[in-house]
Amino acid sequence: MEHGETLAWIVIGFVGQALFSARFIVQWLASERVRRSIVPRAFWYFSLAGGATLLAYAIHKRDPVFIAGQGLGLFVYLRNLYLIHSGRQQVEG
Repeated sequence: MEHGETLAWIVIGFVGQALFSARFIVQWLASERVRRSIVPRAFWYFSLAGGATLLAYAIHKRDPVFIAGQGLGLFVYLRNLYLIHSGRQQVEG
């Protein structure tokens, strides 16, 4: 593997980790704004983007533990976004 390719995957890994970590900042700021604990929709989008990026990195690294953790997490994030979306349609419909 070339040095440039290795560096690119390291950058992808760090970007994924940054996206995944940003979800906690988003949740914290949203909760502070309303003075109670909430989980905004953006939390799930950051979870999905970070999880997908980290899954790609885990697949590249061929790490089965990391792959399983990130892969299963994606189902949770997608399900929560689906529930949020379908709940809004029921309220608005």
